[in-house]
Amino acid sequence: MSNCSHLSEIRNVTASAEGCEDCLKTGDKWVHLRLCEICGHVGCCDSSPNQHATKHYKATSHPIIRSFEPGEDWGYCYPDELFFERLPNG
Repeated sequence: MSNCSHLSEIRNVTASAEGCEDCLKTGDKWVHLRLCEICGHVGCCDSSPNQHATKHYKATSHPIIRSFEPGEDWGYCYPDELFFERLPNG
């Protein structure tokens, strides 16, 4: 994890929604969910039609997401393109 300078930005966040925040507003469907570890935005994955998690990163530059799927603890840093089996808690 030492190759990622963004881990220090992780915060204790509250999820913005139980599903993809943006898809819920538009009535769209998603495949998997991702939680922004900076602000708590819940967005859909890149396999989903709208790819809201990546769009959130591009709009905000919030670098770290965590899977918001039950039983999954992995994370990802967008700018460093690094996958983590498990992220430290914010």
